[in-house]
Amino acid sequence: MRRTKIVATLGPATDDPKIMDKIIEAGVDVARINFSHGTPEEHMERADKIRNRARAHGRQVGVMCDLQGPKIRIERFKDGKITLKEGDNFILDTKLDPEAGTVERVGMAYKELPEDVTRGDTLLLDDGRIVLWVDTSERNEVHCRVVVGGELSDRKGLNKQGGGLSAPALTHKDREDIKTAAAMKADFIAVSFPRNAEDVNEARHLVEAAGSTAHVVAKIERADALNKVEEIIEASDVIMIARGDLGVEIGDAALPPVQKELISKARAMNRVVITATQMMESMITSHIPTRAEVFDVANAVLDGTDAVMLSAETASGRYPDSAIAAMDRICREAEKQRTAKRSDHRIDTRFKRIDEAIAMAAMYTANHLGVKAIAALTESGSTTRWMSRISSGIPIYALTSYVETRRKVTLYRGVYPVSFDVPADLDRSAVNREAIDELLRRGAVRDGDLVVITRGDLMGVQGGTNAMTIVRVGDVDGIDQDNNLN
Repeated sequence: MRRTKIVATLGPATDDPKIMDKIIEAGVDVARINFSHGTPEEHMERADKIRNRARAHGRQVGVMCDLQGPKIRIERFKDGKITLKEGDNFILDTKLDPEAGTVERVGMAYKELPEDVTRGDTLLLDDGRIVLWVDTSERNEVHCRVVVGGELSDRKGLNKQGGGLSAPALTHKDREDIKTAAAMKADFIAVSFPRNAEDVNEARHLVEAAGSTAHVVAKIERADALNKVEEIIEASDVIMIARGDLGVEIGDAALPPVQKELISKARAMNRVVITATQMMESMITSHIPTRAEVFDVANAVLDGTDAVMLSAETASGRYPDSAIAAMDRICREAEKQRTAKRSDHRIDTRFKRIDEAIAMAAMYTANHLGVKAIAALTESGSTTRWMSRISSGIPIYALTSYVETRRKVTLYRGVYPVSFDVPADLDRSAVNREAIDELLRRGAVRDGDLVVITRGDLMGVQGGTNAMTIVRVGDVDGIDQDNNLN
Protein backbone atom coordinates (compact mmCIF):
# COMPACT_ATOMS: atom_id res chain seq x y z
CA MET A 1 0.00 0.00 0.00
CA ARG A 2 1.24 3.48 -0.87
CA ARG A 3 1.93 5.50 2.27
CA THR A 4 2.57 8.92 0.72
CA LYS A 5 -0.67 10.66 -0.16
CA ILE A 6 -1.50 12.29 -3.50
CA VAL A 7 -3.28 15.64 -3.69
CA ALA A 8 -4.74 16.37 -7.13
CA THR A 9 -6.31 19.64 -8.27
CA LEU A 10 -9.77 19.44 -9.82
CA GLY A 11 -10.60 21.54 -12.88
CA PRO A 12 -12.06 21.41 -16.38
CA ALA A 13 -9.93 18.35 -17.21
CA THR A 14 -11.54 16.29 -14.43
CA ASP A 15 -15.16 17.40 -14.81
CA ASP A 16 -16.05 14.50 -17.11
CA PRO A 17 -17.47 11.77 -14.81
CA LYS A 18 -15.41 9.13 -16.65
CA ILE A 19 -12.20 11.07 -15.98
CA MET A 20 -13.18 11.61 -12.35
CA ASP A 21 -13.65 7.85 -11.99
CA LYS A 22 -10.22 7.31 -13.53
CA ILE A 23 -8.42 9.67 -11.14
CA ILE A 24 -10.09 7.93 -8.18
CA GLU A 25 -9.02 4.55 -9.54
CA ALA A 26 -5.50 5.92 -10.12
CA GLY A 27 -5.25 6.71 -6.41
CA VAL A 28 -6.08 10.34 -5.56
CA ASP A 29 -6.36 10.82 -1.79
CA VAL A 30 -7.25 14.51 -1.49
CA ALA A 31 -8.95 16.68 -4.11
CA ARG A 32 -7.77 20.29 -4.21
CA ILE A 33 -10.19 22.99 -5.34
CA ASN A 34 -8.38 26.17 -6.36
CA PHE A 35 -10.42 29.24 -5.40
CA SER A 36 -8.30 31.41 -7.70
CA HIS A 37 -10.46 30.16 -10.56
CA GLY A 38 -14.15 29.42 -10.98
CA THR A 39 -17.34 30.28 -9.12
CA PRO A 40 -18.67 29.10 -5.74
CA GLU A 41 -21.25 27.03 -7.61
CA GLU A 42 -18.55 25.27 -9.62
CA HIS A 43 -16.55 24.58 -6.47
CA MET A 44 -19.60 23.10 -4.73
CA GLU A 45 -20.41 20.91 -7.71
CA ARG A 46 -16.86 19.53 -7.96
CA ALA A 47 -16.71 18.74 -4.24
CA ASP A 48 -20.02 16.88 -4.41
CA LYS A 49 -19.02 14.96 -7.54
CA ILE A 50 -15.66 13.76 -6.20
CA ARG A 51 -17.20 12.65 -2.90
CA ASN A 52 -20.07 10.85 -4.60
CA ARG A 53 -17.82 9.07 -7.08
CA ALA A 54 -15.34 8.15 -4.34
CA ARG A 55 -18.18 6.67 -2.30
CA ALA A 56 -19.24 4.62 -5.33
CA HIS A 57 -15.71 3.22 -5.49
CA GLY A 58 -15.65 2.44 -1.77
CA ARG A 59 -13.04 5.15 -1.22
CA GLN A 60 -12.67 8.16 1.03
CA VAL A 61 -11.31 11.29 -0.66
CA GLY A 62 -10.65 14.48 1.30
CA VAL A 63 -11.44 17.96 -0.08
CA MET A 64 -9.02 20.88 0.23
CA CYS A 65 -10.15 24.42 -0.60
CA ASP A 66 -7.18 26.61 -1.55
CA LEU A 67 -7.79 30.33 -0.98
CA GLN A 68 -6.49 32.74 -3.62
CA GLY A 69 -4.80 35.10 -1.19
CA PRO A 70 -3.23 38.45 -2.12
CA LYS A 71 -1.74 37.39 -5.44
CA ILE A 72 0.02 40.57 -6.56
CA ARG A 73 -0.48 41.07 -10.28
CA ILE A 74 -0.01 43.61 -13.02
CA GLU A 75 -3.11 44.68 -14.93
CA ARG A 76 -3.78 44.29 -18.67
CA PHE A 77 -2.18 45.51 -21.89
CA LYS A 78 -4.03 47.21 -24.75
CA ASP A 79 -2.84 44.54 -27.16
CA GLY A 80 -2.81 41.58 -24.76
CA LYS A 81 0.98 41.35 -24.48
CA ILE A 82 4.24 43.24 -24.97
CA THR A 83 7.93 42.43 -25.35
CA LEU A 84 10.43 43.99 -22.93
CA LYS A 85 14.10 44.25 -23.81
CA GLU A 86 17.11 44.42 -21.52
CA GLY A 87 17.83 48.03 -20.59
CA ASP A 88 14.28 49.26 -21.30
CA ASN A 89 12.61 51.59 -18.84
CA PHE A 90 9.28 50.29 -17.55
CA ILE A 91 6.80 51.81 -15.09
CA LEU A 92 4.42 50.03 -12.72
CA ASP A 93 1.59 52.55 -12.35
CA THR A 94 -1.04 52.04 -9.64
CA LYS A 95 -3.34 54.72 -11.12
CA LEU A 96 -3.23 53.67 -14.76
CA ASP A 97 -6.42 52.39 -16.38
CA PRO A 98 -6.41 48.59 -15.83
CA GLU A 99 -6.84 47.99 -19.59
CA ALA A 100 -4.30 50.58 -20.82
CA GLY A 101 -0.92 48.86 -20.46
CA THR A 102 1.78 49.55 -23.06
CA VAL A 103 5.44 48.71 -23.58
CA GLU A 104 6.23 51.73 -21.40
CA ARG A 105 3.95 51.17 -18.39
CA VAL A 106 1.26 48.91 -16.96
CA GLY A 107 -1.30 49.20 -14.20
CA MET A 108 -0.91 47.49 -10.81
CA ALA A 109 -3.71 45.79 -8.90
CA TYR A 110 -1.67 46.12 -5.68
CA LYS A 111 -1.87 49.83 -4.83
CA GLU A 112 0.63 49.75 -1.95
CA LEU A 113 3.57 48.70 -4.16
CA PRO A 114 5.26 52.15 -4.24
CA GLU A 115 5.39 52.15 -0.43
CA ASP A 116 6.91 48.64 -0.25
CA VAL A 117 9.89 49.12 -2.59
CA THR A 118 12.93 51.37 -2.78
CA ARG A 119 15.79 52.00 -5.19
CA GLY A 120 17.88 48.87 -5.68
CA ASP A 121 15.08 46.35 -5.06
CA THR A 122 14.58 43.55 -7.58
CA LEU A 123 11.07 42.77 -8.80
CA LEU A 124 10.17 39.58 -10.64
CA LEU A 125 7.27 39.13 -13.03
CA ASP A 126 5.70 35.95 -14.41
CA ASP A 127 7.42 33.55 -11.96
CA GLY A 128 10.77 35.23 -12.43
CA ARG A 129 10.87 35.19 -16.23
CA ILE A 130 11.01 39.01 -16.29
CA VAL A 131 13.42 40.77 -13.90
CA LEU A 132 13.14 44.47 -13.08
CA TRP A 133 15.53 46.70 -11.09
CA VAL A 134 13.81 49.51 -9.15
CA ASP A 135 15.24 52.93 -9.96
CA THR A 136 12.79 55.20 -8.14
CA SER A 137 9.49 54.83 -6.29
CA GLU A 138 7.07 57.74 -6.26
CA ARG A 139 3.47 58.28 -5.06
CA ASN A 140 1.79 55.98 -7.53
CA GLU A 141 4.62 54.92 -9.84
CA VAL A 142 7.54 52.52 -9.57
CA HIS A 143 10.16 53.29 -12.23
CA CYS A 144 12.17 50.23 -13.22
CA ARG A 145 14.93 49.15 -15.58
CA VAL A 146 14.56 45.80 -17.35
CA VAL A 147 17.37 43.41 -16.34
CA VAL A 148 15.94 40.29 -17.99
CA GLY A 149 13.42 40.86 -20.75
CA GLY A 150 10.94 38.76 -22.66
CA GLU A 151 7.28 38.52 -23.56
CA LEU A 152 4.85 39.76 -20.90
CA SER A 153 1.08 39.28 -21.02
CA ASP A 154 -1.94 40.30 -18.95
CA ARG A 155 -2.35 39.69 -15.21
CA LYS A 156 1.04 38.12 -14.51
CA GLY A 157 2.15 37.84 -10.90
CA LEU A 158 4.76 40.05 -9.27
CA ASN A 159 7.20 39.16 -6.48
CA LYS A 160 9.87 41.08 -4.64
CA GLN A 161 13.15 39.21 -4.38
CA GLY A 162 13.83 38.51 -0.72
CA GLY A 163 10.23 39.27 0.22
CA GLY A 164 8.93 42.35 2.01
CA LEU A 165 5.60 43.11 0.34
CA SER A 166 3.10 44.06 3.03
CA ALA A 167 -0.10 42.70 1.48
CA PRO A 168 -2.28 41.00 4.14
CA ALA A 169 -2.71 37.23 3.80
CA LEU A 170 -6.53 37.30 3.84
CA THR A 171 -8.41 39.40 1.32
CA HIS A 172 -12.12 40.21 1.28
CA LYS A 173 -12.56 37.48 -1.34
CA ASP A 174 -10.81 34.96 0.93
CA ARG A 175 -13.14 35.80 3.81
CA GLU A 176 -16.17 35.12 1.61
CA ASP A 177 -14.55 31.98 0.19
CA ILE A 178 -14.04 30.60 3.71
CA LYS A 179 -17.83 30.70 4.13
CA THR A 180 -18.20 28.82 0.85
CA ALA A 181 -15.62 26.23 1.98
CA ALA A 182 -17.49 25.79 5.25
CA ALA A 183 -20.77 25.24 3.39
CA MET A 184 -18.97 22.59 1.31
CA LYS A 185 -17.80 20.90 4.51
CA ALA A 186 -14.21 21.19 3.31
CA ASP A 187 -11.74 19.00 5.17
CA PHE A 188 -8.81 21.37 4.65
CA ILE A 189 -8.65 25.12 3.97
CA ALA A 190 -5.33 26.42 2.64
CA VAL A 191 -4.19 29.98 3.45
CA SER A 192 -2.05 31.62 0.77
CA PHE A 193 0.93 33.85 1.59
CA PRO A 194 0.75 33.88 5.42
CA ARG A 195 3.47 36.08 6.90
CA ASN A 196 3.29 34.94 10.51
CA ALA A 197 1.27 32.98 13.07
CA GLU A 198 -1.25 35.82 13.39
CA ASP A 199 -2.31 35.32 9.77
CA VAL A 200 -2.87 31.60 10.39
CA ASN A 201 -4.71 32.24 13.66
CA GLU A 202 -6.97 34.79 11.98
CA ALA A 203 -7.82 32.25 9.29
CA ARG A 204 -8.59 29.62 11.93
CA HIS A 205 -10.89 32.04 13.74
CA LEU A 206 -12.78 32.73 10.50
CA VAL A 207 -13.00 29.02 9.72
CA GLU A 208 -14.44 28.25 13.16
CA ALA A 209 -16.80 31.24 13.01
CA ALA A 210 -18.15 29.85 9.74
CA GLY A 211 -19.00 26.62 11.54
CA SER A 212 -16.23 24.54 9.96
CA THR A 213 -13.90 22.01 11.58
CA ALA A 214 -11.53 22.02 8.61
CA HIS A 215 -7.80 21.70 9.22
CA VAL A 216 -5.92 24.91 8.40
CA VAL A 217 -3.12 24.59 5.85
CA ALA A 218 -0.41 27.28 5.85
CA LYS A 219 1.19 27.68 2.44
CA ILE A 220 4.85 28.58 2.80
CA GLU A 221 5.46 30.80 -0.22
CA ARG A 222 6.89 34.08 1.08
CA ALA A 223 10.53 34.68 1.87
CA ASP A 224 9.39 36.63 4.95
CA ALA A 225 7.59 33.54 6.24
CA LEU A 226 10.85 31.62 6.53
CA ASN A 227 11.96 33.97 9.30
CA LYS A 228 8.92 32.96 11.36
CA VAL A 229 8.36 29.49 10.00
CA GLU A 230 8.32 27.67 13.35
CA GLU A 231 5.53 29.87 14.71
CA ILE A 232 3.60 29.40 11.44
CA ILE A 233 3.98 25.63 11.66
CA GLU A 234 2.90 25.67 15.30
CA ALA A 235 -0.24 27.66 14.47
CA SER A 236 -1.26 25.40 11.57
CA ASP A 237 -2.44 21.80 11.19
CA VAL A 238 -0.70 21.32 7.86
CA ILE A 239 1.93 23.21 5.88
CA MET A 240 2.29 23.25 2.12
CA ILE A 241 5.69 23.94 0.56
CA ALA A 242 4.43 26.07 -2.33
CA ARG A 243 7.58 26.16 -4.41
CA GLY A 244 6.38 28.53 -7.14
CA ASP A 245 6.30 31.93 -5.45
CA LEU A 246 8.75 30.80 -2.76
CA GLY A 247 11.32 29.86 -5.39
CA VAL A 248 10.90 33.20 -7.10
CA GLU A 249 11.47 35.14 -3.86
CA ILE A 250 14.42 33.15 -2.46
CA GLY A 251 15.95 31.92 -5.73
CA ASP A 252 15.63 28.48 -7.28
CA ALA A 253 19.00 27.23 -6.00
CA ALA A 254 17.93 27.86 -2.40
CA LEU A 255 14.75 25.77 -2.71
CA PRO A 256 16.10 22.21 -2.20
CA PRO A 257 17.66 22.75 1.24
CA VAL A 258 14.69 24.87 2.34
CA GLN A 259 12.29 22.12 1.27
CA LYS A 260 14.22 19.48 3.21
CA GLU A 261 14.35 21.70 6.28
CA LEU A 262 10.63 22.46 6.15
CA ILE A 263 9.71 18.77 5.86
CA SER A 264 11.97 17.98 8.80
CA LYS A 265 10.60 20.82 10.95
CA ALA A 266 6.97 19.93 10.22
CA ARG A 267 7.47 16.29 11.18
CA ALA A 268 9.43 17.23 14.31
CA MET A 269 6.58 19.53 15.35
CA ASN A 270 3.94 16.84 14.63
CA ARG A 271 2.43 18.69 11.68
CA VAL A 272 1.49 17.33 8.27
CA VAL A 273 3.44 18.54 5.23
CA ILE A 274 2.58 18.72 1.51
CA THR A 275 5.21 19.25 -1.21
CA ALA A 276 3.73 21.14 -4.16
CA THR A 277 4.27 22.95 -7.47
CA GLN A 278 5.54 21.66 -10.81
CA MET A 279 6.18 18.14 -9.56
CA MET A 280 5.04 16.55 -12.84
CA GLU A 281 4.74 19.71 -14.97
CA SER A 282 5.65 18.01 -18.25
CA MET A 283 2.64 15.70 -17.88
CA ILE A 284 0.31 18.58 -18.68
CA THR A 285 0.98 17.56 -22.28
CA SER A 286 2.94 14.30 -21.97
CA HIS A 287 1.95 10.74 -21.08
CA ILE A 288 5.15 10.23 -19.07
CA PRO A 289 7.18 12.38 -16.64
CA THR A 290 10.74 13.52 -17.18
CA ARG A 291 13.50 11.77 -15.25
CA ALA A 292 14.05 15.00 -13.28
CA GLU A 293 10.39 14.94 -12.18
CA VAL A 294 10.73 11.30 -11.12
CA PHE A 295 13.69 12.24 -8.92
CA ASP A 296 11.84 15.27 -7.53
CA VAL A 297 8.87 13.23 -6.35
CA ALA A 298 11.04 10.39 -5.03
CA ASN A 299 13.30 12.74 -3.07
CA ALA A 300 10.30 14.38 -1.39
CA VAL A 301 9.07 10.93 -0.37
CA LEU A 302 12.49 9.95 0.99
CA ASP A 303 12.63 13.22 2.95
CA GLY A 304 9.37 12.26 4.67
CA THR A 305 6.68 14.43 3.06
CA ASP A 306 3.14 13.34 3.88
CA ALA A 307 1.80 14.23 0.46
CA VAL A 308 2.83 15.30 -3.02
CA MET A 309 0.59 17.57 -5.07
CA LEU A 310 -0.47 17.95 -8.68
CA SER A 311 -1.82 21.29 -9.95
CA ALA A 312 -2.28 22.03 -13.67
CA GLU A 313 -1.26 18.44 -14.42
CA THR A 314 -4.74 17.31 -13.36
CA ALA A 315 -6.78 20.53 -13.42
CA SER A 316 -6.18 21.36 -17.07
CA GLY A 317 -3.72 18.75 -18.37
CA ARG A 318 -4.42 16.22 -21.10
CA TYR A 319 -3.75 13.15 -18.98
CA PRO A 320 -4.87 13.72 -15.36
CA ASP A 321 -5.24 10.03 -14.50
CA SER A 322 -1.85 9.20 -16.05
CA ALA A 323 -0.20 11.92 -13.92
CA ILE A 324 -1.68 10.43 -10.74
CA ALA A 325 -0.75 6.90 -11.80
CA ALA A 326 2.85 7.97 -12.49
CA MET A 327 3.09 9.72 -9.13
CA ASP A 328 1.65 6.65 -7.42
CA ARG A 329 4.24 4.42 -9.09
CA ILE A 330 7.15 6.67 -8.08
CA CYS A 331 5.97 6.97 -4.47
CA ARG A 332 5.62 3.21 -4.08
CA GLU A 333 9.11 2.58 -5.38
CA ALA A 334 10.67 5.28 -3.18
CA GLU A 335 8.91 3.85 -0.12
CA LYS A 336 10.69 0.53 -0.60
CA GLN A 337 13.97 2.16 0.39
CA ARG A 338 15.25 1.53 3.89
CA THR A 339 15.51 5.24 4.71
CA ALA A 340 11.75 5.63 4.16
CA LYS A 341 11.02 3.10 6.92
CA ARG A 342 13.38 4.18 9.70
CA SER A 343 12.96 6.93 12.27
CA ASP A 344 14.40 8.09 15.58
CA HIS A 345 11.79 10.85 15.80
CA ARG A 346 11.31 12.11 19.37
CA ILE A 347 13.15 9.13 20.87
CA ASP A 348 14.72 11.40 23.50
CA THR A 349 11.81 13.76 24.20
CA ARG A 350 9.15 13.84 26.90
CA PHE A 351 5.46 13.70 26.01
CA LYS A 352 2.86 16.13 27.31
CA ARG A 353 -0.27 14.06 26.72
CA ILE A 354 -1.28 10.49 27.50
CA ASP A 355 -2.72 9.87 24.03
CA GLU A 356 0.49 11.18 22.45
CA ALA A 357 2.58 8.83 24.63
CA ILE A 358 0.38 5.87 23.64
CA ALA A 359 0.79 6.76 19.95
CA MET A 360 4.58 6.87 20.25
CA ALA A 361 4.69 3.66 22.31
CA ALA A 362 2.54 1.90 19.70
CA MET A 363 4.90 2.87 16.87
CA TYR A 364 8.03 1.92 18.82
CA THR A 365 6.49 -1.45 19.67
CA ALA A 366 5.25 -2.08 16.14
CA ASN A 367 8.60 -1.25 14.55
CA HIS A 368 10.47 -3.59 16.92
CA LEU A 369 8.06 -6.52 17.14
CA GLY A 370 7.21 -7.53 13.61
CA VAL A 371 3.68 -6.16 13.85
CA LYS A 372 1.69 -6.33 10.58
CA ALA A 373 -0.83 -3.57 11.22
CA ILE A 374 -1.88 -0.90 13.72
CA ALA A 375 -5.58 -0.40 14.46
CA ALA A 376 -6.20 2.97 16.09
CA LEU A 377 -9.72 3.47 17.42
CA THR A 378 -9.90 7.24 17.21
CA GLU A 379 -12.42 10.07 17.47
CA SER A 380 -10.43 13.09 16.23
CA GLY A 381 -7.62 11.30 14.38
CA SER A 382 -4.92 12.90 16.56
CA THR A 383 -3.47 9.55 17.62
CA THR A 384 -2.94 8.50 14.02
CA ARG A 385 -1.38 11.86 13.16
CA TRP A 386 1.23 11.39 15.90
CA MET A 387 1.82 7.82 14.73
CA SER A 388 2.30 8.95 11.15
CA ARG A 389 5.26 11.14 12.19
CA ILE A 390 7.28 7.95 12.70
CA SER A 391 8.71 6.50 9.49
CA SER A 392 7.53 2.93 9.17
CA GLY A 393 6.37 0.40 6.62
CA ILE A 394 3.49 -0.69 8.88
CA PRO A 395 0.00 0.46 7.84
CA ILE A 396 -1.98 2.49 10.37
CA TYR A 397 -5.76 2.07 10.17
CA ALA A 398 -7.84 4.92 11.62
CA LEU A 399 -11.02 3.17 12.84
CA THR A 400 -13.66 5.82 13.47
CA SER A 401 -17.37 6.43 13.12
CA TYR A 402 -16.83 10.10 12.22
CA VAL A 403 -16.78 10.82 8.48
CA GLU A 404 -14.99 14.15 9.10
CA THR A 405 -12.13 12.30 10.80
CA ARG A 406 -11.94 9.71 8.03
CA ARG A 407 -11.60 12.50 5.48
CA LYS A 408 -8.90 14.33 7.44
CA VAL A 409 -6.64 11.29 7.81
CA THR A 410 -6.58 10.93 4.01
CA LEU A 411 -3.66 13.39 4.15
CA TYR A 412 -1.62 11.62 6.85
CA ARG A 413 1.27 9.55 5.60
CA GLY A 414 0.69 5.82 6.07
CA VAL A 415 -2.79 6.25 7.60
CA TYR A 416 -5.88 4.68 6.02
CA PRO A 417 -9.47 5.61 7.00
CA VAL A 418 -11.87 2.84 8.06
CA SER A 419 -15.55 3.29 8.93
CA PHE A 420 -15.93 1.63 12.34
CA ASP A 421 -18.87 1.96 14.70
CA VAL A 422 -19.40 -0.35 17.67
CA PRO A 423 -21.79 -0.08 20.63
CA ALA A 424 -20.28 1.82 23.56
CA ASP A 425 -21.18 -0.94 26.01
CA LEU A 426 -19.01 -3.63 24.37
CA ASP A 427 -16.19 -4.87 26.59
CA ARG A 428 -12.57 -4.49 25.53
CA SER A 429 -12.18 -8.03 24.18
CA ALA A 430 -15.29 -7.67 22.05
CA VAL A 431 -14.08 -4.35 20.62
CA ASN A 432 -10.68 -5.89 19.87
CA ARG A 433 -12.40 -8.75 18.09
CA GLU A 434 -14.48 -6.35 15.98
CA ALA A 435 -11.36 -4.39 15.04
CA ILE A 436 -9.47 -7.53 14.00
CA ASP A 437 -12.48 -8.78 12.04
CA GLU A 438 -12.54 -5.49 10.14
CA LEU A 439 -8.85 -5.84 9.21
CA LEU A 440 -9.44 -9.46 8.17
CA ARG A 441 -12.31 -8.39 5.91
CA ARG A 442 -9.95 -5.93 4.23
CA GLY A 443 -7.24 -8.54 3.76
CA ALA A 444 -4.87 -6.42 5.86
CA VAL A 445 -3.95 -9.29 8.23
CA ARG A 446 -4.26 -13.06 8.51
CA ASP A 447 -4.16 -15.69 11.25
CA GLY A 448 -0.97 -15.55 13.30
CA ASP A 449 -0.18 -11.87 12.54
CA LEU A 450 0.51 -9.48 15.39
CA VAL A 451 -1.60 -6.32 15.56
CA VAL A 452 -1.31 -3.30 17.87
CA ILE A 453 -4.66 -1.82 18.91
CA THR A 454 -4.93 1.60 20.56
CA ARG A 455 -8.14 2.94 22.11
CA GLY A 456 -9.57 4.85 25.02
CA ASP A 457 -11.31 3.30 28.01
CA LEU A 458 -14.19 5.71 27.38
CA MET A 459 -15.41 5.30 23.81
CA GLY A 460 -16.61 8.49 22.11
CA VAL A 461 -14.29 10.83 24.04
CA GLN A 462 -11.87 12.89 21.94
CA GLY A 463 -8.27 12.82 23.16
CA GLY A 464 -9.06 9.86 25.41
CA THR A 465 -6.71 7.25 23.94
CA ASN A 466 -4.99 5.71 26.98
CA ALA A 467 -4.53 2.02 26.19
CA MET A 468 -2.45 -0.15 23.87
CA THR A 469 -3.05 -3.86 23.34
CA ILE A 470 -0.98 -6.34 21.35
CA VAL A 471 -3.01 -9.19 19.92
CA ARG A 472 -2.32 -12.11 17.65
CA VAL A 473 -4.92 -12.66 14.95
CA GLY A 474 -6.81 -15.78 16.02
CA ASP A 475 -6.22 -14.95 19.69
CA VAL A 476 -7.73 -11.50 20.09
CA ASP A 477 -7.81 -11.63 23.89
CA GLY A 478 -4.03 -11.19 23.96
CA ILE A 479 -0.69 -12.70 23.06
CA ASP A 480 -0.08 -16.42 23.58
CA GLN A 481 0.20 -17.08 27.30
CA ASP A 482 3.83 -18.14 27.09
CA ASN A 483 4.63 -14.83 25.31
CA ASN A 484 6.49 -16.73 22.62
CA LEU A 485 6.53 -14.46 19.59
CA ASN A 486 8.53 -16.77 17.33
